[in-house]
Amino acid sequence: MNMRIIGPAIAAALALSPAARAFEGAELYPGERALYEAAQKEGIVASFDTGPTWANWAAQFKAFKARYPGVEMVYNDLGSAATVVALDKSRNRPQADTAYYFAASALDAVAKGLVADFKPVNFEKLPEPFRHPGGQWFTIHTLNVAFLVNTKLVKTPPASWADLLKPDYKNAIVYLDPRSTGQGQVVAFAAAFGNGGSMDNVQPGLDYLGKLSKAGNVLRTVGTTPYAQFLKGEIPIWIGYENDGLKAKYIDGMGDSVAVVMPKEASAAAPYAISLVKGAPNPNAGKLWLNFIMTEKGQGIFAEGFVRPSVPGVALPASVADKLPPAPQLKPIDIAKATAKKAEIDAGWAKAVLGR
Repeated sequence: MNMRIIGPAIAAALALSPAARAFEGAELYPGERALYEAAQKEGIVASFDTGPTWANWAAQFKAFKARYPGVEMVYNDLGSAATVVALDKSRNRPQADTAYYFAASALDAVAKGLVADFKPVNFEKLPEPFRHPGGQWFTIHTLNVAFLVNTKLVKTPPASWADLLKPDYKNAIVYLDPRSTGQGQVVAFAAAFGNGGSMDNVQPGLDYLGKLSKAGNVLRTVGTTPYAQFLKGEIPIWIGYENDGLKAKYIDGMGDSVAVVMPKEASAAAPYAISLVKGAPNPNAGKLWLNFIMTEKGQGIFAEGFVRPSVPGVALPASVADKLPPAPQLKPIDIAKATAKKAEIDAGWAKAVLGR
């Protein structure tokens, strides 16, 4: 566990330090100041699975601590499934205040009774598939299927799912195997949405992926993220997540040799969620943290990490507004339905693509 632990000496120092003065200026939401005062008495928030290099969590930590002096932040980077295991093992004496995960793991946490009701700022604005009715989990950002195109290898980037079937893209396409990866499952739904299907009818997506293989356009399917291979210029077109393409383009050096294309027919938005842990040792600090990342300010920080905010209508920071243009063709994944469809997708994909 890669967790920053506050030791007894540091805890004592925090306890002895003068009370931090309240933040200046207007509240981000009604009741923020009172909640901050309650959180200062707890002095710390333990945020599970928010690794600083993922989804711009490092910038969230920095902004949170700047606004709320006197509330320390500790975190770890366990992975979604492992986070649920850790919560379950410590259920009699919880160590976490909040837990972040792919939404399928949030359903698991709810089923095991590990999380609490809490409706943060902007909760009611979320699409229904992006939240638990009682607030036991809610989506804070999405990852969205797009075509990541190496323009040094592909003269004319595809604009649509229909385009990908053209002979121009023979042996050009890579995507993750839906039988063994969550991203692959999301790609199957994105293909369904783009070809007349729905959450309840994923067959059009499976049929489409079968056609893509029969056309000879699939270079390979893979079981782990091919990001490193994409950076090396080994993949012409990756049907993957938009944020990986933007990261390759703006951070990891590929620049103008990357085009990030949202297919024009439709695509899928995969929910990443967070919860207040049941019996959290620092519940007020946990609520302060959850509220912050759901404010317009917190949602904008996610956008700066190239993941799309979950709250509709949030004004994006100027630095990323042109990098994340409006994409009304994105459709939310209903994670409960998606989980129920996994076996059908696994078998249907093997039949359509592999002929077995």
